Order: sequence, then structure tokens, then C-alpha cells
Amino acid sequence: MTDLTSWSPRALPGNKVLEGRRVRLEPLAWSAHRQGLFSALGGAAHAAIWRYMAIGPFASADIMERTVSEAITEGGWRTLVIRRLSDGKIVGMASYMRNRPDHGSTEVGSIAYSPLLQNSAGGTEAMALMASHVFDDLRYRRYEWKCDAANAASRSAAERLGFTFEGIFRQDLVMKGRNRDTAWFSIIDSEWPARRAALTSWLDPKNFDEDGKQLRRLQDFRKTA
Repeated sequence: MTDLTSWSPRALPGNKVLEGRRVRLEPLAWSAHRQGLFSALGGAAHAAIWRYMAIGPFASADIMERTVSEAITEGGWRTLVIRRLSDGKIVGMASYMRNRPDHGSTEVGSIAYSPLLQNSAGGTEAMALMASHVFDDLRYRRYEWKCDAANAASRSAAERLGFTFEGIFRQDLVMKGRNRDTAWFSIIDSEWPARRAALTSWLDPKNFDEDGKQLRRLQDFRKTA
């Protein structure tokens, strides 16, 4: 969006349920989500999920609730819980962070997927739903993704989804007792229609065989979008 003569502040994201074919994203409510979230993402078995994040791992559901609640209160996170529609299981969470509604900008972060969601079409659909909420529902101008520059998996995921790499903030943070250089990525509103078209085509059931294996890669759809 380049013409801002009629610009007005946007609403904060994350207030509504977002539902696709495979997953549903629900605004976090501890009374409904506490045990399911801990089962999916807590304990020693899931500690590796939190390696590159500011929070976690969590030894108990109480610690998880307290830590995430502090991030929501102090950092202004808008957290969504990801539920798999095939069986109703909670399989992950993600948050809108660094929310700047006056400027039409937000970040997707603290993305935590259980093994049931990792490397799945449902995981991609969750990110597509969150981006669509920002751009299509709320008409934001900018959508950010940031990660530890050492986190190759997160950087690869950002690029696969169509985020543009913007650079490295060197010695950006001290996190969990070590240096973090931060890699910045973004999608802006003028780029979103092509990104949305590619995601929609990739997520179409016709793009998967009977075993659920993709027939064409998301990157291939983006080249022709």
C-alpha cells in the first residue's frame, strides 16, 4: 500500500477463530487449552522445540501457563492454539507479536509445532490462515518473521512460505545465555496476492496423492503465481 492519504489504524489481530480444511486456530484460553498444549509441547520430550525461542522448554503445565501469560501481558502477544480437525487434538501454537496496528504491521512468532504438525500440510495451512487474517481481514501493510540466524529450519520455512529475507541484525539479543543474531523476513501487502494464490493452490487436496504426499512443491506454485 503506497497511497496512505486515507490510512487509519487497524484492529489488533488474533481475536477470531481461523479455520481451514485441516486445522483450526483458536485464541488461547487456558481453561480450554492448558492440558492439551502441555501434552503437545511441554515436558522433556519436547524440549528441542524451544531451542531457538525466548521461552521454554516447560517442565510443567503450570510453568507453561505462567510463562506464556507473562509474554502475553508484557509483550502484547496475541496467541493462537492450533487444533487438528481430523481428531481434535491440539498440535501447536503461534503468536502475533510486535503488533503495531497504527502502522499496519505485525509479526508471526513463537511458532511451536508438535511432531504431529511438523512438516505437514496442516502446519502450512496454519501459517496461511494467520497471514490471510492479517492481510485479507485486517488490511495490514506488513507481516514479519524473525528468527535466530542459526535456526536453519526456521529460515527455510520463512523462504518457503514466501517471506523476503531482509538481513541480519548482528548481536541482536542475549538469549538463554548465548548470543543471538536475528534474521528478518517480511511479506508486504502488494506481495500477498501472489503468495496467497500459491498457498491456495498448494493446499488444494488435488495437490496430494492418496498417501498425503505433495505432487508439486509450494515454491513451484509461487513461480507461476
